[in-house]
Amino acid sequence: MSIIDITASTNHDLEWNFDSINQAKKAADFVMNFESRLCVYSASVEQIYTNYTFNFPNEDVEKMVILPNPYAFHDTFHGIVNESIRDTGLHIIPGETIGKSGLYLVVRYKNKSVKPAPIPFEQAINKMLQSQQSADPFLPILIKGDLREFNAGTPCMHLHRIKLNELTSLSEFEKKGIQKSITDKLLDLQKIAKTVRGI
Repeated sequence: MSIIDITASTNHDLEWNFDSINQAKKAADFVMNFESRLCVYSASVEQIYTNYTFNFPNEDVEKMVILPNPYAFHDTFHGIVNESIRDTGLHIIPGETIGKSGLYLVVRYKNKSVKPAPIPFEQAINKMLQSQQSADPFLPILIKGDLREFNAGTPCMHLHRIKLNELTSLSEFEKKGIQKSITDKLLDLQKIAKTVRGI
């Protein structure tokens, strides 16, 4: 976790506030599992960042700033319209939440009477990877607000996804480049899914 002196960011989508999180330090530790392992989307500039770092302006962990690598222009995708970004209802949670180790994926339903059934994160990643050969591949990304609390004091990471067929202004080559970048991230996550500590 990097503590740096940042007074302001030109892109507020890349400033994640921890105001609504009770256990900010725990959430900061948790989010570091995903640094440059999930792509980040900024709606204001319609860009996806694949190469970045999570940074904290102060030790109080009140805010996290995402800094794209300024020397890796090819790792930023442009022209990603808001209409292509969808909520999934999927949340990555620490296994400790359910008395297990590692990470798990759960669906939080709007109907509160439906209880989520957690599945191991590695298994979830495998399903995402299998979908890459379909006409509608599952391509997870993060946006501001996706770092949340699953319950009091337990951090979780919500997932959004990008729908390639909604990127009508991009070429097939450009869309394939986005898919490959996100798939590479999934393969990286797959390697650490068994061993990663939740919190």
